[in-house]
Amino acid sequence: MRIDKYLWCVRYYKTRNMVTEACKKNHVTVNGQLAKPSKEVFPTDKITFRKDQITQIITVLDIPDNRVSAKLVDMYRKNETPAEVYEHLELLKLSKEHYRKNGTGRPTKKDRRDIDEFGNSPNPTLPEGEGDES
Repeated sequence: MRIDKYLWCVRYYKTRNMVTEACKKNHVTVNGQLAKPSKEVFPTDKITFRKDQITQIITVLDIPDNRVSAKLVDMYRKNETPAEVYEHLELLKLSKEHYRKNGTGRPTKKDRRDIDEFGNSPNPTLPEGEGDES
């Protein structure tokens, strides 16, 4: 089976076109060699690919006839990606949400006033009156 079809069948990519693009950008290797979308994969092949800032490592256990349900994916591949990689991804997600939560939209008037007040608060290390610019 072709590598693009295999990665699509085991639900790592949503479309075969996405797999093809990943192959063209040299994000997919089979047994340590760069893979074109038409590269054939066989059981026991080790596939390494980069997706969503994670380098995934999987071993082909069997070849599916066509796209399989999410429950049956483990019959066709063995995920060998280290756990530290997933922990690193969680840290990246948390660092992006450091200032504001996703989906909160633009700051409200109250948020803006709080931000302005925080920025205009007097510096406690300076003596009284030296930090004011009035």
